[in-house]
Amino acid sequence: MGLFNFFTQEVAIDLGTANTLIIHNDKVVVDEPSIVAFDRKTNKVIAIGRQAMQMEGKTHDNIRTVRPLKDGVIADFDAAEHMIRGMIKMINKGKGWFFPSLRMVICIPSGITEVEKRAVHQSAEIAGAKEVYLIHEPMAAAVGIGIDVEEPMGNMIIDIGGGTTEIAVIALSGIVCDQSIRVAGDNFDSDIVQYIRRQHNIMIGDRTAEKIKIEVGAALPELADPPADFAVQGRDLMTGVPKQITVSYTEIAHCLDKSISKIEEAILKALEITPPELSADIYQTGIYLTGGGALLRGLDKRVAAKTKLPVHVAEDPLRAVVRGTGTALKNIGNYKFLMQ
Repeated sequence: MGLFNFFTQEVAIDLGTANTLIIHNDKVVVDEPSIVAFDRKTNKVIAIGRQAMQMEGKTHDNIRTVRPLKDGVIADFDAAEHMIRGMIKMINKGKGWFFPSLRMVICIPSGITEVEKRAVHQSAEIAGAKEVYLIHEPMAAAVGIGIDVEEPMGNMIIDIGGGTTEIAVIALSGIVCDQSIRVAGDNFDSDIVQYIRRQHNIMIGDRTAEKIKIEVGAALPELADPPADFAVQGRDLMTGVPKQITVSYTEIAHCLDKSISKIEEAILKALEITPPELSADIYQTGIYLTGGGALLRGLDKRVAAKTKLPVHVAEDPLRAVVRGTGTALKNIGNYKFLMQ
């Protein structure tokens, strides 16, 4: 077994709609946007991750940028496989020609279908994995925050990613009830694009919308420590000339209101279908927020006001899922909830 271990490289992958993270030897070695740039003529990969992200929305006819994942699942099989392979190469930079066989743990949304699950499995195998294990995102998030998932104690996890929001109640190493909705970070971005187009008559791209969300995004129109107004450049729809405006967090809070309400509804629905004993546990432990969406200002307060439960934001919410996946990788033998 010793020799086999020497030739096996273990990686944990959080294959996200917006970002893909890879853990190897307990360190996050890759943290890149999930995007690939192809040359249209030759269909060769030009760039992956951050480099491809800088090209997005600025390409000419010979380059196309692809986001292989949509709503948390693989939408473009070929691009996904190129992306996984390219990101694994980033780990082995400078290691020469030798490619060890890979053992992978990949996390997937809990509301995923069998076909979508198989797509993840196959693209990992084509990218060179010998063994592939899958883990549900809320489960990985719970392990990543440091919750003991094997206890007979109910915990509620809300993971707001780029494509999906996963809401799950976890006890005894399993998901008791879950809600997976396709309203998350990407929807927030498109809400901002539409709002600025409607309200200010200015056309902006998705990258700018994401920047607005990060700089002045909020879930409540009144915050204790408000962020400064943010200058936005785009194309004026009346004149067609580039123009700059400033947006405040209150505007963004209003335009994100509908999407956040959908997430709140899903949370309430998940609480409704929770068995009473676990409800009693959740009343004491509260709700844990992870994923990039947890960084939205005032979201914890808003969810707390809606559910009247304590809400905790994980300390590094963007990396909670991949940390949990990494822990699962080390305990492959002990964790029953890993699927092959």
